[in-house]
Amino acid sequence: MTDHIKTATINGVLTIEIARPEKKNALTQAMYQAMADAINGAAQDNAVRALLITGQPGIFTSGNDLEDFMQRPPQGADSPVFRFMQALVACDKPVIAAVTGGAVGIGTTLLLHCDFVYVSDEARLAMPFVSLGLVPEYASSLVLPALMGHVRAAEKLLLGEPFTGATAVECGIANAVLPAAEVVPHARRMAERFNALPPGAVRDTKKLMRAPQREAILKTIATEGEIFGARLRSPEAMEAFQAFFQKRKPDFSKF
Repeated sequence: MTDHIKTATINGVLTIEIARPEKKNALTQAMYQAMADAINGAAQDNAVRALLITGQPGIFTSGNDLEDFMQRPPQGADSPVFRFMQALVACDKPVIAAVTGGAVGIGTTLLLHCDFVYVSDEARLAMPFVSLGLVPEYASSLVLPALMGHVRAAEKLLLGEPFTGATAVECGIANAVLPAAEVVPHARRMAERFNALPPGAVRDTKKLMRAPQREAILKTIATEGEIFGARLRSPEAMEAFQAFFQKRKPDFSKF
Protein backbone atom coordinates (compact mmCIF):
# COMPACT_ATOMS: atom_id res chain seq x y z
CA MET A 1 0.00 0.00 0.00
CA THR A 2 1.13 3.52 -0.78
CA ASP A 3 1.17 5.86 2.21
CA HIS A 4 -1.50 7.91 0.43
CA ILE A 5 -4.05 5.07 0.47
CA LYS A 6 -4.86 3.84 3.95
CA THR A 7 -6.90 0.68 4.49
CA ALA A 8 -8.37 -0.98 7.54
CA THR A 9 -11.03 -3.64 8.10
CA ILE A 10 -13.12 -2.93 11.19
CA ASN A 11 -16.41 -4.62 12.06
CA GLY A 12 -16.82 -6.16 8.62
CA VAL A 13 -16.11 -2.95 6.69
CA LEU A 14 -12.99 -2.39 4.62
CA THR A 15 -12.26 1.34 4.59
CA ILE A 16 -10.21 2.73 1.71
CA GLU A 17 -9.11 6.21 2.71
CA ILE A 18 -7.55 8.59 0.19
CA ALA A 19 -5.01 10.40 2.33
CA ARG A 20 -3.01 12.98 0.42
CA PRO A 21 -4.53 16.24 1.66
CA GLU A 22 -1.42 18.31 0.87
CA LYS A 23 -2.18 17.63 -2.83
CA LYS A 24 -5.97 17.78 -2.46
CA ASN A 25 -6.02 13.98 -2.59
CA ALA A 26 -4.86 14.00 -6.23
CA LEU A 27 -4.51 10.44 -7.45
CA THR A 28 -1.28 8.93 -8.78
CA GLN A 29 -0.85 5.65 -10.63
CA ALA A 30 0.52 4.10 -7.43
CA MET A 31 -2.62 5.17 -5.57
CA TYR A 32 -4.87 3.67 -8.24
CA GLN A 33 -2.98 0.39 -7.98
CA ALA A 34 -3.26 0.40 -4.19
CA MET A 35 -7.02 0.92 -4.40
CA ALA A 36 -7.39 -1.80 -7.03
CA ASP A 37 -5.45 -4.23 -4.83
CA ALA A 38 -7.58 -3.35 -1.80
CA ILE A 39 -10.87 -3.85 -3.68
CA ASN A 40 -9.75 -7.14 -5.21
CA GLY A 41 -8.52 -8.34 -1.83
CA ALA A 42 -11.83 -7.46 -0.17
CA ALA A 43 -13.71 -9.47 -2.77
CA GLN A 44 -11.85 -12.59 -1.60
CA ASP A 45 -12.01 -11.85 2.13
CA ASN A 46 -15.00 -13.41 3.88
CA ALA A 47 -14.48 -11.05 6.83
CA VAL A 48 -15.39 -8.09 4.62
CA ARG A 49 -19.12 -7.54 4.16
CA ALA A 50 -18.93 -4.03 2.63
CA LEU A 51 -16.42 -1.45 1.44
CA LEU A 52 -16.23 2.24 2.35
CA ILE A 53 -14.34 4.73 0.18
CA THR A 54 -13.63 8.12 1.69
CA GLY A 55 -11.24 11.07 1.56
CA GLN A 56 -10.18 13.78 3.98
CA PRO A 57 -12.18 16.57 5.62
CA GLY A 58 -12.99 19.08 2.91
CA ILE A 59 -11.73 16.98 -0.01
CA PHE A 60 -12.72 13.63 -1.49
CA THR A 61 -10.29 13.81 -4.40
CA SER A 62 -9.29 16.45 -6.94
CA GLY A 63 -8.92 13.74 -9.56
CA ASN A 64 -5.73 12.81 -11.38
CA ASP A 65 -2.40 14.22 -10.30
CA LEU A 66 -1.68 15.93 -13.63
CA GLU A 67 2.10 15.88 -13.23
CA ASP A 68 2.12 12.15 -12.47
CA PHE A 69 -0.48 11.60 -15.18
CA MET A 70 1.65 13.29 -17.84
CA GLN A 71 4.81 11.47 -16.75
CA ARG A 72 3.06 8.10 -16.54
CA PRO A 73 0.10 8.23 -18.94
CA PRO A 74 -2.18 5.16 -18.97
CA GLN A 75 -0.82 2.53 -21.34
CA GLY A 76 -3.69 0.24 -22.22
CA ALA A 77 -6.19 -1.75 -20.18
CA ASP A 78 -3.52 -3.07 -17.80
CA SER A 79 -2.54 0.35 -16.46
CA PRO A 80 -3.28 1.07 -12.78
CA VAL A 81 -6.19 3.44 -13.41
CA PHE A 82 -7.98 0.86 -15.54
CA ARG A 83 -7.21 -1.87 -13.00
CA PHE A 84 -8.93 0.31 -10.42
CA MET A 85 -11.92 0.91 -12.71
CA GLN A 86 -12.26 -2.79 -13.45
CA ALA A 87 -11.91 -3.77 -9.79
CA LEU A 88 -14.68 -1.43 -8.68
CA VAL A 89 -17.00 -2.49 -11.51
CA ALA A 90 -16.36 -6.17 -10.72
CA CYS A 91 -16.78 -5.86 -6.95
CA ASP A 92 -19.83 -7.89 -5.94
CA LYS A 93 -19.92 -6.58 -2.37
CA PRO A 94 -21.66 -3.31 -1.45
CA VAL A 95 -19.51 -0.21 -1.92
CA ILE A 96 -20.37 2.94 0.01
CA ALA A 97 -18.76 6.30 -0.76
CA ALA A 98 -18.45 9.13 1.76
CA VAL A 99 -17.77 12.37 -0.11
CA THR A 100 -16.41 14.81 2.43
CA GLY A 101 -15.78 17.76 0.09
CA GLY A 102 -14.56 18.41 -3.43
CA ALA A 103 -14.84 15.57 -5.96
CA VAL A 104 -13.31 16.33 -9.35
CA GLY A 105 -13.04 14.18 -12.48
CA ILE A 106 -12.79 10.54 -11.50
CA GLY A 107 -13.67 11.72 -7.99
CA THR A 108 -17.19 12.09 -9.37
CA THR A 109 -17.25 9.36 -12.01
CA LEU A 110 -16.22 6.63 -9.57
CA LEU A 111 -19.37 7.41 -7.58
CA LEU A 112 -21.42 6.07 -10.50
CA HIS A 113 -20.07 2.61 -9.69
CA CYS A 114 -20.76 2.70 -5.95
CA ASP A 115 -23.98 1.39 -4.41
CA PHE A 116 -24.50 4.07 -1.78
CA VAL A 117 -23.16 7.63 -1.91
CA TYR A 118 -23.35 10.16 0.90
CA VAL A 119 -22.11 13.72 0.36
CA SER A 120 -21.43 16.63 2.65
CA ASP A 121 -23.21 19.95 2.43
CA GLU A 122 -19.81 21.38 1.50
CA ALA A 123 -19.29 19.00 -1.43
CA ARG A 124 -18.66 20.35 -4.92
CA LEU A 125 -18.58 17.85 -7.75
CA ALA A 126 -17.23 18.48 -11.25
CA MET A 127 -16.16 16.62 -14.40
CA PRO A 128 -14.04 19.19 -16.29
CA PHE A 129 -12.72 16.78 -18.93
CA VAL A 130 -13.61 18.90 -21.95
CA SER A 131 -11.95 22.01 -20.49
CA LEU A 132 -8.72 19.98 -20.33
CA GLY A 133 -9.05 18.95 -23.97
CA LEU A 134 -10.09 15.44 -22.93
CA VAL A 135 -13.24 13.31 -22.93
CA PRO A 136 -15.23 11.71 -20.11
CA GLU A 137 -14.02 8.45 -18.60
CA TYR A 138 -15.24 5.56 -16.42
CA ALA A 139 -18.33 5.09 -18.66
CA SER A 140 -19.70 8.44 -17.51
CA SER A 141 -20.65 9.29 -21.10
CA LEU A 142 -23.02 6.30 -20.94
CA VAL A 143 -24.18 6.27 -17.33
CA LEU A 144 -24.84 9.99 -16.76
CA PRO A 145 -27.27 10.54 -19.69
CA ALA A 146 -29.10 7.34 -18.69
CA LEU A 147 -29.25 8.50 -15.08
CA MET A 148 -30.28 12.14 -15.46
CA GLY A 149 -31.21 12.69 -19.11
CA HIS A 150 -29.17 14.17 -21.94
CA VAL A 151 -29.65 17.85 -21.22
CA ARG A 152 -28.59 17.72 -17.59
CA ALA A 153 -25.71 15.38 -18.44
CA ALA A 154 -24.59 17.87 -21.11
CA GLU A 155 -24.23 20.57 -18.45
CA LYS A 156 -22.03 18.27 -16.39
CA LEU A 157 -19.93 16.76 -19.23
CA LEU A 158 -19.84 19.27 -22.09
CA LEU A 159 -19.64 22.41 -19.94
CA GLY A 160 -18.07 20.76 -16.90
CA GLU A 161 -20.24 22.84 -14.59
CA PRO A 162 -19.59 22.18 -10.89
CA PHE A 163 -22.60 21.11 -8.86
CA THR A 164 -23.57 20.69 -5.24
CA GLY A 165 -24.32 17.63 -3.20
CA ALA A 166 -28.00 18.51 -3.32
CA THR A 167 -27.88 18.42 -7.12
CA ALA A 168 -26.06 15.08 -6.96
CA VAL A 169 -28.97 13.70 -4.94
CA GLU A 170 -31.53 15.22 -7.32
CA CYS A 171 -29.73 13.67 -10.31
CA GLY A 172 -29.51 10.21 -8.73
CA ILE A 173 -25.75 10.21 -8.11
CA ALA A 174 -26.03 10.35 -4.32
CA ASN A 175 -28.40 9.12 -1.62
CA ALA A 176 -28.32 12.04 0.79
CA VAL A 177 -26.62 15.28 1.82
CA LEU A 178 -25.39 15.47 5.40
CA PRO A 179 -23.45 17.95 7.52
CA ALA A 180 -19.76 17.44 6.82
CA ALA A 181 -18.96 15.94 10.23
CA GLU A 182 -21.72 13.34 9.87
CA VAL A 183 -20.91 11.99 6.40
CA VAL A 184 -18.31 9.34 7.28
CA PRO A 185 -20.03 8.10 10.49
CA HIS A 186 -23.33 7.77 8.64
CA ALA A 187 -21.71 5.98 5.71
CA ARG A 188 -19.98 3.60 8.11
CA ARG A 189 -23.24 2.81 9.89
CA MET A 190 -24.84 2.00 6.55
CA ALA A 191 -21.91 -0.24 5.63
CA GLU A 192 -22.10 -2.06 8.97
CA ARG A 193 -25.75 -2.94 8.32
CA PHE A 194 -24.51 -5.62 5.92
CA ASN A 195 -23.06 -7.54 8.87
CA ALA A 196 -26.63 -8.55 9.74
CA LEU A 197 -27.64 -9.57 6.20
CA PRO A 198 -26.94 -12.84 4.34
CA PRO A 199 -23.84 -12.09 2.24
CA GLY A 200 -24.70 -14.43 -0.62
CA ALA A 201 -28.11 -12.85 -1.12
CA VAL A 202 -26.52 -9.39 -1.03
CA ARG A 203 -23.94 -10.31 -3.66
CA ASP A 204 -26.47 -11.98 -5.95
CA THR A 205 -28.84 -9.02 -5.70
CA LYS A 206 -26.07 -6.57 -6.56
CA LYS A 207 -25.08 -8.72 -9.54
CA LEU A 208 -28.67 -8.75 -10.80
CA MET A 209 -28.97 -4.98 -10.43
CA ARG A 210 -25.72 -4.32 -12.26
CA ALA A 211 -26.04 -7.01 -14.95
CA PRO A 212 -28.14 -5.12 -17.55
CA GLN A 213 -25.49 -2.40 -17.98
CA ARG A 214 -22.35 -4.38 -17.22
CA GLU A 215 -21.26 -5.22 -20.78
CA ALA A 216 -22.12 -1.76 -22.06
CA ILE A 217 -20.17 -0.16 -19.20
CA LEU A 218 -17.05 -2.24 -19.87
CA LYS A 219 -17.27 -1.54 -23.59
CA THR A 220 -17.71 2.20 -22.97
CA ILE A 221 -14.77 2.30 -20.55
CA ALA A 222 -12.59 0.78 -23.28
CA THR A 223 -13.88 3.14 -25.98
CA GLU A 224 -13.53 6.22 -23.80
CA GLY A 225 -10.04 5.07 -22.81
CA GLU A 226 -8.86 4.88 -26.43
CA ILE A 227 -10.17 8.36 -27.24
CA PHE A 228 -8.90 9.74 -23.91
CA GLY A 229 -5.41 8.40 -24.62
CA ALA A 230 -5.39 9.94 -28.09
CA ARG A 231 -6.63 13.28 -26.77
CA LEU A 232 -3.88 13.35 -24.13
CA ARG A 233 -1.48 13.87 -27.03
CA SER A 234 -3.66 16.46 -28.78
CA PRO A 235 -2.66 20.14 -29.15
CA GLU A 236 -5.81 21.14 -27.27
CA ALA A 237 -4.84 19.05 -24.25
CA MET A 238 -1.26 20.28 -24.35
CA GLU A 239 -2.50 23.87 -24.28
CA ALA A 240 -4.84 23.09 -21.38
CA PHE A 241 -2.11 21.38 -19.34
CA GLN A 242 0.46 24.09 -20.05
CA ALA A 243 -2.06 26.71 -18.96
CA PHE A 244 -2.73 24.75 -15.77
CA PHE A 245 0.93 24.51 -14.84
CA GLN A 246 1.54 28.14 -15.82
CA LYS A 247 -1.53 29.20 -13.81
CA ARG A 248 -3.15 31.04 -16.70
CA LYS A 249 -6.36 30.75 -18.68
CA PRO A 250 -6.03 28.41 -21.70
CA ASP A 251 -6.40 29.86 -25.18
CA PHE A 252 -8.31 27.61 -27.56
CA SER A 253 -8.96 30.32 -30.16
CA LYS A 254 -6.41 28.86 -32.59
CA PHE A 255 -8.15 25.48 -32.80
